[in-house]
Amino acid sequence: MEIRPYRKIIRKKTKKIKVGNISVGGDSPISVQSMTNTLTTDTKATIKQIGELQEAGADIVRVSCPDEDSTKALKNIVKETNIPIVADIHFHYKRAIESAKSGASCLRINPGNIGSNERIKDVIKAAKDHDCAIRVGVNAGSLEKNILEKYKEPCPEALVESANYNIKFLEDNDFFNFKISVKSSDVFLTMKAYEILSNSCDYPLHLGITESGGFFTGSIKSSIGIGGLLMKGIGDTIRVSLSADPIEEIKTGFEILGALGIRSRGVQIISCPSCARQAFPVIETVKILENKLSHIKTPLTLSIIGCVVNGPGEASQTDIGLTGGGDGNNLLYLSGISHQKVASKDIINKVVDLVESKIKEKRN
Repeated sequence: MEIRPYRKIIRKKTKKIKVGNISVGGDSPISVQSMTNTLTTDTKATIKQIGELQEAGADIVRVSCPDEDSTKALKNIVKETNIPIVADIHFHYKRAIESAKSGASCLRINPGNIGSNERIKDVIKAAKDHDCAIRVGVNAGSLEKNILEKYKEPCPEALVESANYNIKFLEDNDFFNFKISVKSSDVFLTMKAYEILSNSCDYPLHLGITESGGFFTGSIKSSIGIGGLLMKGIGDTIRVSLSADPIEEIKTGFEILGALGIRSRGVQIISCPSCARQAFPVIETVKILENKLSHIKTPLTLSIIGCVVNGPGEASQTDIGLTGGGDGNNLLYLSGISHQKVASKDIINKVVDLVESKIKEKRN
C-alpha cells in the first residue's frame, strides 16, 4: 500500500553500529528488544526464555549480570543462543569486563553507578578487545552525584548533560561503537531529554519509558512516549519496559511500530468496538482470531467490522475484510473486492483459512 504524505516519518540519520549481527542506527530497521527475568545462573531457564523472545520477534535480548556467577553463566548462554545478548551491568565494572570476555554483544552500563573514569576505561578496553558494543544507559533514578547536585532533581537537561559527558569520554578513548538512552518513568521528561539529545549528537538512540508499570498502564505510557519520539524521527531501537511477561514487551513494541507504519510483523487486526448493529459477536470473534493467528509472522492486515456502516470502507484498505450483514449474511473481502458470503457460525474457520492462504501467496 502506498504511503500517504501525511503518514511519512522522516527518520533522523544516525551513525550505524553493530550489536552482534544486528545493525542499529543509520538506515537499519528499528530493532525491538526485551530483557530476561530469569536468574541468569539458571542457564536452562534463561536460554529457554531467550528462545521464546526470539520466536516472538525480539532482535536483541538483555540479560542481567549482577555477580560473577552470572557472567560465568553468560558464556554458556551466548554459546547456546543465536541472538545478540546485551549484558546488563550495574555497580561493578568487573562484571562488564567478564561479560565481554564471555561473548556479550553489548554492555549496558549506567554511568551513574559504574564507578570511576579509570574503571570505565577498563570497560572500554574490554569492549574493544572483544568486539563488543556499549549502551550508555542514563536513568533519571541514578544520575551522577555531581549532576544531581547541580540540577537539584532529575530533569531533561540533567539526563542530557550526563549523556554528553559520557559520549565525550568514550570518544576521547577512541571508542565509537555505542548507543545511548536517557530514560525516565516520566513521559514528558523522557521525551524532552531525547529531543534535546537528538539535536546534539548523531549516535543511535535506544528508546524506552523506564519502569512504566504493569501491562495495561505501561503499554499506554510507552506507546505515548516511544510512539511520540518515533513520529518525530527519533529512535533506532526500542524496549517497552513492563511489569509483565517479557514476551508482551515484544508484542507491544511491534504494535507501536506497526501502528506508525514503520515495521510490521504478523496479522494486524482492525476491528470495531461493537454495538447494537453488530451482526455477529465482534469482541469474541476478534479474541479467538487473535489467538488462532498469533503464530503468523508475515505482515498481513485483517479488518473485522460488525456492520456495513464502515465495513466495506475498512475492507478496501486491508488484505482481508469481514463485514457483518443482516440474517447472518456476512461478507468477506479479498484486497477490497467482495469475495463471498459467510454465515456467522463459519466466520472463524473461513477467516483463518483465507489468512493462511493469503500468507502462502505472500511467501511465494
